[in-house]
Amino acid sequence: MSELRDLVADELSLPVDPRVSAVAAAIAAKHGAASRAVLFYGSCLREKQLDGLMLDFYLIVSDYRAAYAKRWLAVANRLIPPNVFYFEKEGLAAKYAVLSEADLWRLTGPETSSVSVWARFAQPARLVWAADESARDHAIDAVARSAPTLLAAAGQIDGEPALGWWRRAFALTYSAELRAERMGRAKSVVDVDPARYEQFSGPAIAAIPAKLPRQAGWAWRRLEGKSLSIMRLAKASFTFAGGAEYIAWKINRHSGANIELKAWQRKHPLLAGISLLPRLLRSGAVR
Repeated sequence: MSELRDLVADELSLPVDPRVSAVAAAIAAKHGAASRAVLFYGSCLREKQLDGLMLDFYLIVSDYRAAYAKRWLAVANRLIPPNVFYFEKEGLAAKYAVLSEADLWRLTGPETSSVSVWARFAQPARLVWAADESARDHAIDAVARSAPTLLAAAGQIDGEPALGWWRRAFALTYSAELRAERMGRAKSVVDVDPARYEQFSGPAIAAIPAKLPRQAGWAWRRLEGKSLSIMRLAKASFTFAGGAEYIAWKINRHSGANIELKAWQRKHPLLAGISLLPRLLRSGAVR
């Protein structure tokens, strides 16, 4: 695990646009002393022109109750992690998800059947803010669990090349969530930087625990993942300013759909999501 952790630590420490660091610091400041670390992830890692894009962050906190002035937000975050919020700074738009240090650790490991966190952090990310060295070390240790968890969940096929294992693993995780991206997106995750995944393959495979917790089947992961996706979208309608507009924007951007929201849908994002879901599933805009 030490070799993999070193790779993860080096990758997380790579430089980012100073504006990204400024947004991360502002997000951390919003939640005060509870803030422990901010992780930057997603397609914007590869973009030099950030204007007009939505930056993606995870804010890691010590405790949900300490992170919020409103108790219901802490309860919602604990019951269905993470909470997701919209944020703007100096013309840049961002969304950030909130997880406790305990939940980050749990959700990057093989003890959880939910794919959303370990699938994301098996991909490149940056640690763009940390409260102290202890917080930095905890984030690195948790992120380093993700790649072995991903590969172990997919299982190894005899004779399969390493990059094929990664592609198949990501395809399985994409099938276990409601996704707006086109088919083939999971494969492109690997193909955009195959050298990175080749470098991570040996250490990640070696770090797969010899004795794994009992693994959930992928049929269960799909049922759980899509159900959780719907619940998180419903919850985000209360926490995410402009939630309906963001959902429509993301679906249009990734799927080529042409969704135009009606006035009542902008006013009632939860009802909008419910009303749009059957159409989106039939059309294949989300899967």
